[in-house]
Amino acid sequence: MLAEMGAEVTKIEPPEGDYAASLGLPSNAPKDQLAPLSTPVSPLYSIVNRGKTVERVDLKTELGRERLRSLVGESDALIESFRPGVMTKLGVDFEALSAINPRLVYCAITGYGSASEWRDRAGHDINYLAMSGVLDQIGERGRPPAISNWQIADLAGGALAAAMRVCAALLQAKTTGSGSFIDVSMTHEVARLNIIAEHGLALGAAKSRGEDWLTGGWPCYGIYPTSDQRFLAVGALEQKFWDALCDATGKAHLKPLRQSEGIAAMRVRKELSDYFSEQTLSHWVDFFDDIDCCVTPVLTLSEARDHRLFSRLSPSAGA
Repeated sequence: MLAEMGAEVTKIEPPEGDYAASLGLPSNAPKDQLAPLSTPVSPLYSIVNRGKTVERVDLKTELGRERLRSLVGESDALIESFRPGVMTKLGVDFEALSAINPRLVYCAITGYGSASEWRDRAGHDINYLAMSGVLDQIGERGRPPAISNWQIADLAGGALAAAMRVCAALLQAKTTGSGSFIDVSMTHEVARLNIIAEHGLALGAAKSRGEDWLTGGWPCYGIYPTSDQRFLAVGALEQKFWDALCDATGKAHLKPLRQSEGIAAMRVRKELSDYFSEQTLSHWVDFFDDIDCCVTPVLTLSEARDHRLFSRLSPSAGA
């Protein structure tokens, strides 16, 4: 993310390379982690490392730590994602490195926070979502929690939060001449972003999975099947969009029921579901193409990549 904004980013890998260079490849694919740095074998590795310069450094050796110190001396920021205490054991923690570069912005991305009682626990995206209360909210009413295919805690709670806070800290360092330590807990960050659930808690009326406004509670916002086992995404939250949807589908009698809940909402949802299931997805794409009511097809990954919405982006914007 920082590289895409124009930063010069050097990624430090261990001598054997990053295991992600072969992550997710078929079992018969080459898995040479010592392949040349310019030719990583995994698309995942290429995606997350685009725009970076890669160095392989053994931080367990004094020579490797000295190389890191030399890079810190000429850098604005350092981002690391070890468990708390690892950089201290290596002698290259914030205190040690800021002595070399007082303007250094040091960002530690951890699962549960550098100062929490869970600081030493291992975890992955699914664990951070589980502990934040987010995972419990994802899925359909009456069914188990659903696992997202994109890493909400890792990317929104980790990478995005870190990039944003590093940029703010760099501005502070430029203004004051002093660096700072940034503690990014993926669990705490993703919990902070769970605003609809927090709204319900604040009112003492938190909804169960699949029953909140945006997860199935309101009929104006949800997923509806089509006749060919595809789906439409309806996001007509505002009354003007809901009215346009009702007018277009000949269901003006549903206009007062945009925010209906409980049995009333289930009846509205069933009526719309029955209506949309009479035609194919392509029919509804054409039908809603010039109707401004926030209805779109649920595209597959390949369909999304080939859609003109993405194909017209510049290469630097990505897809």
